[in-house]
Amino acid sequence: MGGMGEMIFFRQVSMTPNYDILPRLVAPLASGEVTRFAPSPSGYLHLGHAFSAMFASHLAAASGGVMRLRIDDIDTTRCREMYFDAIFEDLAFLEIPYAKPVRYQSEHLTASHEALEYLKNQDLIYPCYLSRRELAELLSAPHQPSNTDQLIAADIRHEREAEGNQPAWRLRMATLRDRVGAIEAMDLIHGRVSISLDHIGDEVIARRDIGTSYHLSTVLDDDAMGVTLVSRGYDLFDAIPIQRILQELLGLKPPRYAHHELIPNEHGQRLAKRENALSLRQMRQNGLDRGRILRMMTKCRNFIEKI
Repeated sequence: MGGMGEMIFFRQVSMTPNYDILPRLVAPLASGEVTRFAPSPSGYLHLGHAFSAMFASHLAAASGGVMRLRIDDIDTTRCREMYFDAIFEDLAFLEIPYAKPVRYQSEHLTASHEALEYLKNQDLIYPCYLSRRELAELLSAPHQPSNTDQLIAADIRHEREAEGNQPAWRLRMATLRDRVGAIEAMDLIHGRVSISLDHIGDEVIARRDIGTSYHLSTVLDDDAMGVTLVSRGYDLFDAIPIQRILQELLGLKPPRYAHHELIPNEHGQRLAKRENALSLRQMRQNGLDRGRILRMMTKCRNFIEKI
């Protein structure tokens, strides 16, 4: 996460996920868990996405619950119609069930705007008119305050406001630390997570171009969808602190988490759209059937046997 300070939070269990625990993972599941798969239509899905969807579906089925599908399409600069269609085609090909209706994040931006107004009225966020380059240069100097609204001259701010420039909105951590207090989260794979707010910077919770952020829209949508268990890749484990902060500030009931191991490429690196990971669409076009794709998830053998 790109914060303005180093993020530190304590994990009480082993840092190495092990898929041998999957048969035991069913034990702490609540009855009727609501999980979700929330892909972004900014590229074609790859094997890692397939595992995330199957993992969420498995946890829901094991508890007698449902998996819901959400399309995280708030980043309009990267989302494309062809990727929307491919998501549904891939899920149908892999026979991964999900409850309807499908939720589109872009259709619920009003909730983000209302949440921002609430946080503004509580003086828990502030506008930032600095560009990324300006911010990086200012913060590189020693003994600078953490609040970016203290880094910009009043006349420059007023000028940018008058020009109609939209600000990003940042959490005012100096104010909310005393208000929030200690925060914890429960991860069914990694155990209880204790979160320290002392080294978390003034995170952006609303981008200037879309009026929200991944974190803000995620916590609001998960709550609106009734999600009780957020299962996702371990690359999003560090999203826990900022999302738990937002849940506390907005009075949202926090879900439990299950951050699973990532499917690596042939070099042992995580699969990523931006690095052109082989997509499920390409696999299907190359003639791979469902069974072959499932067998490619060799690191997840115990899980695949339960599908």
